[in-house]
Formats: sequence, structure tokens, C-alpha cells
Amino acid sequence: MSEGFVVRGLRRVRKLLAEGTGPRELEGKHLGRVRDLLNECASGVGGEVSVRQRAALLAETYHQLNDDGRATFLTLIAQQFGPDPQQVNQAHADYQAAIGGDGQWQAESALRNAMRSSRLRILTQFNALPQGVKFLVDLRADLLRFLDKDPALRSLDRELESRLSAWFDVGFLELQRITWNSPAALLEKLIQYEAVHEIRSWSDLKNRLDSDRRCYAFFHPRMPMEPLIFVEVALTDHLADNVQTLLDEHAPVFDAQRASTAIFYSISNTQAGLRGVSFGNFLLKRVVDDLKRDYPRLVSFATLSPLPTFRRWAEKNPEAWRNAFSDSDLERIKRRLLPEMTPIASTGDLARLLTVAHWIKDERLARALQHGLTRLAARYLLTASKGSQPYDPVARFHLGNGARIERLNYLADTSTRGDRQSYGLMVNYVYDPDTIEENVEAFSRGGEIAAATALRRSARD
Repeated sequence: MSEGFVVRGLRRVRKLLAEGTGPRELEGKHLGRVRDLLNECASGVGGEVSVRQRAALLAETYHQLNDDGRATFLTLIAQQFGPDPQQVNQAHADYQAAIGGDGQWQAESALRNAMRSSRLRILTQFNALPQGVKFLVDLRADLLRFLDKDPALRSLDRELESRLSAWFDVGFLELQRITWNSPAALLEKLIQYEAVHEIRSWSDLKNRLDSDRRCYAFFHPRMPMEPLIFVEVALTDHLADNVQTLLDEHAPVFDAQRASTAIFYSISNTQAGLRGVSFGNFLLKRVVDDLKRDYPRLVSFATLSPLPTFRRWAEKNPEAWRNAFSDSDLERIKRRLLPEMTPIASTGDLARLLTVAHWIKDERLARALQHGLTRLAARYLLTASKGSQPYDPVARFHLGNGARIERLNYLADTSTRGDRQSYGLMVNYVYDPDTIEENVEAFSRGGEIAAATALRRSARD
């Protein structure tokens, strides 16, 4: 097949797919043309250049589709480009027959080839495009949205996740410090992707990049302006206990050369399509090494972290309130209720009471609630589980990386989001270089949670 024939054919297909305006579904003759292009991509018809041209056209087409069209596109790849069951059965039978003989390893290779689906060949062609890596990451983000409605897509998702895990191996990633002098387009990405504490303005961002702050991100060479994950760090002389104070734009700038403590107060994954591809632990280790090199006086590395699912868990477990709040706690709370508040008769009414947004601003009532809420949060962190893992996703991340739960901080985040997630509580996880490996081993082997004695005592009291 001549190169000119292929190019002319692609032009005709591009014209056909470009008919009409706006996002569209994938059906009729358009569906047939896309199926043909996928078949040709999978088989490599026309040589490497032609295959990449087809992949570029398919990516262009995909961008023009609405959600229904994209779901059809992905279902087509998942269902029609998997391994051939008959070839797999035959290759498996040949392998079984060859075990122990001279042809065993050749039969094993043939079995592997039979199980390798055409989906991988198609995905690899997208990877070769100039923006192909970002295209595949975004494609998987779509795929994850469609999985619940179409379980048949799971095979494609597993294959794509496996490929992305290889392409985004930490050995390929580049650690960069982001500063106020970084390109404006990159700074805009920080504002867009910040997932823990909203960046409210450019002055807020500038404060987070000041001389007593650091921001580091991992980048992939094929996505140079797209941070994959970034961490924001405050250089201080104490274990931070309030995020509003930490992010106060009007607070004096701390002399970073006097810093003894680095506080990781926000870690944001930016690419939904990389879910399941883990490199956050490597980021923290690299950042710690970088900070220790620049600031030899640093001795403590800790987080000021949210408890994003604490309130949701508490509202689903009324018995936990009964165990966390004593009779004397309840009486103290009753005496602090404002006249306009609905009276409470038992601990069963506490969750309802805390739906009143202004309780956080009522100093006397907040103080009356402190003992019980702190005990409730301590028990949540130390005992609440999802399967064999801690219920809290942030706890799973830090404990799995060897951190220790050090301290609960009451009313550490009084924003609307902080109240909605955790009644304003936050937690410090400490990374002690002398115990990290021991903690990782104990947690991975038996689910043992490293925690400070004071926190364990709070859970028992």
C-alpha cells in the first residue's frame, strides 16, 4: 500500500468526521470509519508513519465526541480488540503439552503473545504522538467515569493503568521546585489543581511561594507543563496546629534559615487519569532530601493534614458518639447552647447539633465539644477501618509511607470545608527518619498503626 494512498484515505476520513459542528455521538458511518482506523492501527497497515497518522486522527476524532460518543469509542476498543480466545486456548494447550520438553520456552513465549491484546498496540500508537501521553492520561480519566455504567470497560482500564504505571515510573519523573518566577501558565495550573486548601487569589499563591515556603512537583518529560503531583511546604520553628494561621497572607515572613520544622500542609494529585499510579511517597522522600540539603538545621518533618472522611464516618456511626461523649461532656454542652438552638436530650442529638454552621464560632460551645470530638477523632484514626486498611484515605497514605500519627488539632481548619469534612479537626503526621522503615514494615505486615502515646491515651479516656 503506497504512502500517498494512505494519506488521501485519511484526508477523506478526516473530512467525513469533521462534518457538522460541536460534540457528537459516534454512530453510523462515523462509527464504521473509526472501527476501520482502529483495525488498521492494531495491524500496523501501511508502515509506522501511516499508523501514527491514523492514531493522530483517532485522537482528533475522540476530542470531538461528547460523553456518549467517547463511551462508544472506548467500548469498541475494549470489546473488539482483546485477545482472541481461540488462539489463547490453543497456545495454552500447546504450552501444557510442551512442559518439560525442549519446546517449553518457545511455547511459553507463544502463549504470552496470544494473550497480548490488540488494545495495547493501539494505546502504544497514541503514546508516540507529540501530545499522546497527556491524551492517554485524559482518556483514562474518561474511562474511570464510565466504569460504573459499563463493567466491560474494566479490561481496558487494567491494561491502560498497567501501561501508565510503566510510563510514569518514578525513575522517569523530574522533581522541580515551583517559585513565583515560574511560568504564569504553570502557576495557573497550581491554582486549578490545588485540592486541599483552595488558592483564593494570586496574592494567596504568592504567599505560598514566599521565602519561608516551598512548593515541589513531579513532572513527566512528555508533559513538561503539567505537574503530576505537588506538595506545599511551610518552614517553621514549631509543629503547626492551625491552617488559617499557616496561610495568613498578612503574617510576617519567617526567617527560613532559622527553621527547625518543615510542615507539608497540602499534597495534590492533579491527573485523575493516573489514579492507581502511586508516586506520592517518592515525592515526599525527594523533597525531604532537598530540604535537608538546603536547610541543615531542619530536624522535624511533619504534615498538617485534613481528615477528609471523618465527619461522613461519624454521621454513619451513632454508637461512636455514645462511646466518645461522657455524661459530664453532654451536660457541659447543654449548658452552653444558645437560646435559639434546639435542645439536645442525648448524644444521639450531637451530630444534628453540629449541622449548625455557627457552632465553630461560639467559643464556649466549641470548648464544651472539644473533649468528646477529639476523643471521637482519635478513635476514628486508630480503629475505623475499610477492609484491612484505615478508613481515612490520608491516614492510609501517610501510615503506608512510615509516618506516625502525632497529634490531633482541634479547630485547626475553621473554613466551611474544614467543618464539612472533619468538624474543623486536623492531624499532624510526623516522618521520623529513624523509625520510618520500622513503621512501614509493621503497617504493611500487620496493619499496626504508629501513633503517639498521648493520642492513644485520648482514644482510651
